Amino acid sequence: MDNKLVECCSCGSGCCTPQSAKKVIIDFLYLDLSVCGRCQGAEKNLDEAISEVSGVLKAAGFEVIVNKVNVKTRELAREYQFVSSPTIRINGRDIELEVKESPCRDCGDLCGEDVDCRVWVYEGVEYTQPPKALIIDAILKEIYGGQKTNFAKKTEYKLPRNLQMFFDGLDK
Repeated sequence: MDNKLVECCSCGSGCCTPQSAKKVIIDFLYLDLSVCGRCQGAEKNLDEAISEVSGVLKAAGFEVIVNKVNVKTRELAREYQFVSSPTIRINGRDIELEVKESPCRDCGDLCGEDVDCRVWVYEGVEYTQPPKALIIDAILKEIYGGQKTNFAKKTEYKLPRNLQMFFDGLDK
């Protein structure tokens, strides 16, 4: 009987038996990256967070797919069931369980209306941009958090009043 020990090297040449890649899909939904500091900060922190965890994810066999969606119309808002800007979802789950908002001067100036945008709560503190640590925690919890929670039953989507005001202002 010929017992062979198969070792996997760290050469990175693909000599080991490949495993099928598991996917982590990250959706970044936003209203504006040209003016809105909240959206710009969210994108920057998301990019940095992904950069910091990508080595670990790759080593564990995960492929990271990032979709950045500029929600420019009511139709896109409905398609993505967009509730507040900016939004980050990992595998379809919003990284912030509760949607909190505060006035956003940048988006208000953009559309000519008083508009509220998202506020992020992390470790009991409110931020106008999602902290990088919050994003990293959410990614790792999604992957290594054990048992997944079920989504709440989907209700019929209705464009939130705040987004309606934003789009109405852009239409003027």
